[in-house]
Amino acid sequence: MAAIPAEFALIYRHFRPLAGPGALNLDDDAAVFAPPPGRELVIAADAMVEGVHFLPDDPPDLVARKLLRTNLSDLAAMGAVPLGYLLTVSVRRDTPDAWFAGFSAGLAHDQREFSLVLLGGDTTSTPGPASLSLTILGSVTPGTALRRGGARAGDEIWVSGTIGDGALGLLAATGRLADPSGFLAGRYRLPQPRVALGQRLAGIVTAAMDVSDGLVQDLGHLCRASGLAAIVEAPLVPLSAPARAADMLELCLTGGDDYELLMAVPPGRVAALGAAAAAGDVPVTRIGAFETGAPVVQVRGAAGAPMALRAGGWSHFT
Repeated sequence: MAAIPAEFALIYRHFRPLAGPGALNLDDDAAVFAPPPGRELVIAADAMVEGVHFLPDDPPDLVARKLLRTNLSDLAAMGAVPLGYLLTVSVRRDTPDAWFAGFSAGLAHDQREFSLVLLGGDTTSTPGPASLSLTILGSVTPGTALRRGGARAGDEIWVSGTIGDGALGLLAATGRLADPSGFLAGRYRLPQPRVALGQRLAGIVTAAMDVSDGLVQDLGHLCRASGLAAIVEAPLVPLSAPARAADMLELCLTGGDDYELLMAVPPGRVAALGAAAAAGDVPVTRIGAFETGAPVVQVRGAAGAPMALRAGGWSHFT
C-alpha cells in the first residue's frame, strides 16, 4: 500500500479525532450536513493572523481556542446554538508537529465545552505569518435570530461582562502594562463567548451584537442598523478591577477583543434580561440608551459632558 502523503497523515493524526459524523472521517471533498429539523442555519466566519490577532509565542492550544471562541461569539450575538465548524490552517512548512498537537488539543477542549464538532477544512503552508480561518454553523428557531437592526428610541443599552480587558490584555501580553495576576493577558488570549446568554435573549432584546472591535465602534453599527443615536454614560461602563487600576478609560471604550454582548433592551424587559443573565451566571450592566437622532454615539463623562475620543475603534484598513 502506498504511503499516506505527509499532509494527510498530519490531518488524520491531529484533526480526524475532532471530526463529527458529517465530516465523513475527513476522507471526502466536503462534509454532508443535515441541520436540525425545523431550525434555521446561522453561519459566520472569522480569521486570525499571527502578529495581528495572536502573538507568535502564544501557546497553540490558546490560539485554537481563541479562534473558535471568537466565532462562537458571533453565534452568541445571534442567539444561536453551535453545531459545527470548518477550519483552514495556513502555517509555515517547518511548523513542528507539537504545535499541531497543542492546537488540536485546544480545539478538542472547547468542542467539549461548547458542544460542537469539526466538519472539515484545509491545511496549507505559507512563508508566514500564520493565518487561521474558521467558518462556524449554528441554528435558531425560525425567525428568532437576533439582529443589529430593531432597536427603538428609549431602549436601554446593556452589555455583558466587563469592557476593555481585551485591549488592555494585549498591552499586558506584550509587556507594555503591568498585569501581576495575569488576568488581563488571559482575557486577551482566551475570550469568554456568551453563548448560553445569547440563547436566552430571544423576545427580550430588540437588537444585539458582540463587542469585537471596540464598544463605541460596535455600538455605532447598532445605531446605523437601527437608525438611532446612542448615549453612553462612561461611569456606568463595567470595568474589571485590573482595568480600573490601569486607569485607561478611553482604551477600554474603544479597544477591541472583548467579545461581550451589546444589547438593546426595552425598559419593560429589563427584569427578563436580569433573569436570563442570572440563569447563565453572567453579569449584565446598563450603560446608556438609544434616542431619536442621527446614528452617532455620544459618550458622556462623570460630569455629564461629552467626551472627545481620539479613536472610534479597531479597523484593519485605517
